[in-house]
Amino acid sequence: MEAPKPGRLDDDRQRIYEYVEREGRVEPERARAALGFEPRRFGHHLSMLKRDGYLTERDGQLEIAMDPGTAEQYEIDGLTVTIRPARQDDIAGIVGTLRQVASEGSYIEAESVAQQLDYEDSLLRHNEFESRVFFVATVGEEVVGWVHLEIPELDKLHHTAELTIGLVEAHRGHGIGSRLLDHGLDWAEEMELTKVYNSFPATNEGAIEFFEAHGGAVEAVREDHYRIDGEAVDEVMMAVTL
Repeated sequence: MEAPKPGRLDDDRQRIYEYVEREGRVEPERARAALGFEPRRFGHHLSMLKRDGYLTERDGQLEIAMDPGTAEQYEIDGLTVTIRPARQDDIAGIVGTLRQVASEGSYIEAESVAQQLDYEDSLLRHNEFESRVFFVATVGEEVVGWVHLEIPELDKLHHTAELTIGLVEAHRGHGIGSRLLDHGLDWAEEMELTKVYNSFPATNEGAIEFFEAHGGAVEAVREDHYRIDGEAVDEVMMAVTL
């Protein structure tokens, strides 16, 4: 399920991999021209990167060969909801959903992830420093929720992942968030992680209760960690042990 991470690649293949990772999705010719490769040499390196499972090509564009699983479809209160691994072309929908949830003012981590995606303009990360995946819940073609896991590559932390999750208000209360979280936790277990963690302002009682209902426990509280609307608010640090 997990693609190999670059680290033993020669310099040219490393450059190609890192360029595709930064871009998210890119046409081969654009990558070749941007990196200044002669066509035959670029074609050889690209063939090796595909053969060895680092890159894949879909709809004429290169992307990181990181397959976090398959799609699942549910009928929920008359809606057809699909939960699936996110693709690079989901990034606008994910950022929009993140920002909608963050605009409620009580999920700081969601706001931070939205800013990160806006800055990087790339959804997946899979390198010697980090692995980052997203799953989305969609109704029709619309992204209505996400779950995101980010695994640091530092050996001492590689058994853990930071997790964020959210759902637009119009689709809450139907069990979609629970299925999203289960999907993310199942993936974490397949990756042999032993802990996922998340943090919330103490004022976000709904999120804390939701996380507790799915096995989350409070590990620590940092007093007055946030300033929300001019008021000091505690940070509640939570984790699920797998």
